[in-house]
Amino acid sequence: MNIEKGYAMIVITGGTGQLGSRIVGRLLERVPAAEIGVSVRDPSRAAELSARGVRVRRGDFADSSSLAEAFEGAAQVLVVSTDSAGEEAVAHHVAAIEAARAAGAKRVLYTSHQAAAADSRFAPMVDHAATERRLADGPFTALRNGFYASTVPLLLGAALETGELTAPADGPVSWTAHADLAEAAAIILADEGRFDGPTPPLTAPVALDLAEIAAVLTELAGRPVRRVVVSDDAWAAGLVEHGVPAARAELLLGMFRAARRGEFAVAGPELEHLLGRPATPVREVLAGALGR
Repeated sequence: MNIEKGYAMIVITGGTGQLGSRIVGRLLERVPAAEIGVSVRDPSRAAELSARGVRVRRGDFADSSSLAEAFEGAAQVLVVSTDSAGEEAVAHHVAAIEAARAAGAKRVLYTSHQAAAADSRFAPMVDHAATERRLADGPFTALRNGFYASTVPLLLGAALETGELTAPADGPVSWTAHADLAEAAAIILADEGRFDGPTPPLTAPVALDLAEIAAVLTELAGRPVRRVVVSDDAWAAGLVEHGVPAARAELLLGMFRAARRGEFAVAGPELEHLLGRPATPVREVLAGALGR
């Protein structure tokens, strides 16, 4: 964007990531490219966006001076949450929020989660809650996204080969497609007056547990896949045997503990209302991942 022309710029962090890139693509359908900027750690990866007229600047959550430049002239900044967890994740999110406000952004948005809570059994949800508390120091919108449906294929393991979907006891999860959440974020960014504070849960309309996922997988594979429940310790030990660090295995177990407590079970209509169409079913996401 040429700030001299007076455009109200929307800046998105992580503009080349799995969610951020989709948000930018959807936003380009709604506002001129000159009104969109991306903050990315490696600008060379955003050459295609630059060619389309999007402002590309380097922005690293660990480098506040880079964020000041990346957010220059922004009326809105969408902080896409990082893949890290713990104090580092919260520190990076807060650095981006503070830099956005210092740059004069009137509205800071953040990709949070429907289960954000200080007492969550899944560590990333605690991080989201901590970030939201810092967001509340000024005008903000926290996008309470449903659990990414792209996680489901990662939980299958060798289910297609063995006919067994093996995992700890779980609970219903509102598996929600990246594409749907990206479109919703673009709609919210393009409509500056929509939502103040946390949004309602932006989720698929139904929540499925892994037994129901196994039934979907049975349909897609054309042969039985049954759900097998193993202990938390046995599952974590299996991960460690395959090279996953013990701390990472423990973090991942938190997802099942939180699901058992019903933290991801809320499934509301707001996402479909925003999109004006049905949300993408997890069956479609799974079929795409499996090439079915």
